[in-house]
Amino acid sequence: MLELDTLLDQLVPATEAAAIAFGVSVLTRAQDETAGATVRLGQRLLGQILNRGAAADPVRVSVTDLAEAGEDRDLLALRRAELRIALRNTLRDCPNLAAELSAELRVPLSERPTVRAVGERSVAIGGNNFGPVSTGDGAAPTPSS
Repeated sequence: MLELDTLLDQLVPATEAAAIAFGVSVLTRAQDETAGATVRLGQRLLGQILNRGAAADPVRVSVTDLAEAGEDRDLLALRRAELRIALRNTLRDCPNLAAELSAELRVPLSERPTVRAVGERSVAIGGNNFGPVSTGDGAAPTPSS
C-alpha cells in the first residue's frame, strides 16, 4: 500500500477533475464518453469511495462543495484542501479502501477497460461494482443480504 500522503497526491487531482467537470452530477454519473481519462479515473475512484456508507459522507459533501465553488481561486483552493482532508479521514477509517484505490492507481490508463453502455437505460460496469444498479421507471435499490 502506498503511504497515505502519496495516495492522496494521486487521488485528489482525479476526484477534483471529476467534480469540476461534472459538478454535483459526478456523484451519480457512471461515465461520459467525452470525458478525459483523468475525469473517468476520478469517477471510478469516487464510485469506490462513495459506496462506503456513512464513512464517505464527508467526501460527498466536499465534492459537492468543490463542484459549486465556481471560478473563485481562493474558494477553489479551500475546497481542494477540504476534499483532501475528507479523503484522508475516510481512508484512515477504511483501510481496505486505501489498498483498493492504490491498486487502481497502479494500473496504467491504457490497460483499463473501456466500457460503454448503449441503449436506453443500459448499464455498463468496467470492473467491480460495490453497490446496487437500478434502472427503469421507479427502480429502487434492493437491500444487501
